[in-house]
Formats: sequence, C-alpha cells, structure tokens
Amino acid sequence: MKAPFFRFIAILLLVIPGLMATYGFLAMKDALFAQFNTDIGHVLWGKMLLGILLFAAGVAFIGGWTFFRDRKRNYVAPRFKAKRPKKPDNA
Repeated sequence: MKAPFFRFIAILLLVIPGLMATYGFLAMKDALFAQFNTDIGHVLWGKMLLGILLFAAGVAFIGGWTFFRDRKRNYVAPRFKAKRPKKPDNA
C-alpha cells in the first residue's frame, strides 16, 4: 500500500514545478503582449519579473532532478560524474 502513495508524492514533486514553469511562461507572455493593449499600453514589469522567477525556478528544479537522477544511474558524461577522493600514496 505504501508504494502507490510514494509514487503519487513523487509525481506531485515534478508536477508542481512544471505548473510553476508553465504559469511563469504564460505570465511573461501576458506581460509582454500587454503593451499592445490600448488600455494598458506598457509592459507589466511586476508580472514579467514574477514570470521569470517562476519559470526559472520550475525549469531549474526539473533540470536538477533529471541531472541527479541520471548521475545516479550513470547516464551522464564523464565530466559530470561525481568526483571520488584520491587515495593517499603511502597506503
């Protein structure tokens, strides 16, 4: 019974940042296209900054999760693999 619940929690951990990134993208789009509206006539900088922040946070979380998952499964290039401490020479 525990496995389906933990899988649901894991999916939520990826869906929530995905929704954040989606909302951030839409907020940036709305803020940019607000300048073409005759009622507003300028860029909504607060909404633009909020969109940039949400988009960057969502993409960074999903990218970091994917990177560390691939690192654990040895799917990354050698330069991204975890560094091992060197053994002392006198051992």
